[in-house]
Amino acid sequence: MSVAFQDTQRILTRDELIDTEARASAWLARTPDASVRYGLLADNGISWALVDRALHRSSFVNVPLPRHFSETQLAHVVDDAALDRIITDDPDKLNRLPGEWRRIDDDILGLQCWARSVVSQQRRSISPAASKITYTSGSTGNPKGVCLSRASMDSVVNSLVGVLQPLAVSRHLSLLPLSTLLDNLVSVEVAPALGATVLLPSLSETGIGYGGIDIQRMLACIDRYSPESLLLVPELLRVLVASVAKGWRAPANLKFIAVGGASVSAELLTAAHAVGLPAYEGYGLSECASVVALNSPAAALKGSVGRVLPHAWIRIDTAGEIHVRGATMSGYLGNDEQTQTEVATGDLGFIDADGFLHVRGRRKNLLITSLGRNVSPEWVERELLASDSISQAVVFGEAKPFLSCLIYPTSPTASAADLDAAIDAANRRLPDYAQVRRWALLPKALRVVDETVTANGRTRRDIVFSRYQNLIEDLYVDAIAS
Repeated sequence: MSVAFQDTQRILTRDELIDTEARASAWLARTPDASVRYGLLADNGISWALVDRALHRSSFVNVPLPRHFSETQLAHVVDDAALDRIITDDPDKLNRLPGEWRRIDDDILGLQCWARSVVSQQRRSISPAASKITYTSGSTGNPKGVCLSRASMDSVVNSLVGVLQPLAVSRHLSLLPLSTLLDNLVSVEVAPALGATVLLPSLSETGIGYGGIDIQRMLACIDRYSPESLLLVPELLRVLVASVAKGWRAPANLKFIAVGGASVSAELLTAAHAVGLPAYEGYGLSECASVVALNSPAAALKGSVGRVLPHAWIRIDTAGEIHVRGATMSGYLGNDEQTQTEVATGDLGFIDADGFLHVRGRRKNLLITSLGRNVSPEWVERELLASDSISQAVVFGEAKPFLSCLIYPTSPTASAADLDAAIDAANRRLPDYAQVRRWALLPKALRVVDETVTANGRTRRDIVFSRYQNLIEDLYVDAIAS
């Protein structure tokens, strides 16, 4: 029996998949108005994946609703996207969303469908090609809707299938929320196309909630499902490396761990490989339908984000900014005139002689010290996070004589001396103008639920600065240029 999907409750064979997808498509076909926009708000599982696949192959617009968004953010998305219907396993949430909702009389694959009685009369414009709107939490303000065509997403899927086919992965485990675009495409489209069984445990079973990570539950989940491939953000890879050091053993059949969503230090990747975790960094962004470049066992270079995938083309402008052509967005919701064949990523980088792409930080995050030095904070943070003692680090120093940082330790028992030593070690790998001179402890870890990091693990710098401005400014009291 060939298994297509498996979640916490059930198994779906490939033969059953054909029939189930046909029923989902028939259910959608009963919708009388082709302009209806669907939201998908549910836990990870087979139902989520199959509804997403059915919507992807339909004429309807699909808006995955991240469960980690605050009520305010969800309300914004519902109104911004002018959602007509929401497919969900959590109808109680609808009581706190704009509009009046009524349940449609039948369910789709075990999920309830609710229709909104009154939708905003002024629908924000959307490109006719748009099939999915993925909302990015961004660094400030309300989430922004990125409109993606089916063709763009399919081109990314096809590229990934071609690159990953030689690995012959037979079991892929999804740990991240399926509403995250990268995991959405990999777990719902790429892995099935590779012939792999896709393992879709509930988020409670994965232990990756938005109030933190239940490490023991996550490790137990990996042990139970024994995957050959995983998709992780850097912090989760760090947890696995530390867990191996404490005696946990990764599945012997694990072939490939793709790491993305935020910058990954070369030291972390080296540590991962040293303990038998086959981790490889990639690069992408929602505006380019997710993955643009990827390292793989067949072609890898630590310190790079990999070779550019076949569907994409990279241009580096005179300021060092990365521009991407290929599977680009159809525009931002309400601003489809921004549709373009080339996306300016805002990331700084270069392509080496062997065709590997290197990313060196965000152009808009670039710090200019009072001494006139330009420093990418991500560069410095990568060096800090290479330490086993530091779990999170955020670097500051705009218009200041030196750099400072806020740190959250890996262990609550870490001493000031331990953290000083970790910073000193990082500083020895950095030029003097990029070294951290002063630091302070974060009062608590940066978390998605607190809106200080995105679901992909990217630091929301403006929010962190706003919340801890006094703490940061104290680091510069009586400071002189050194």
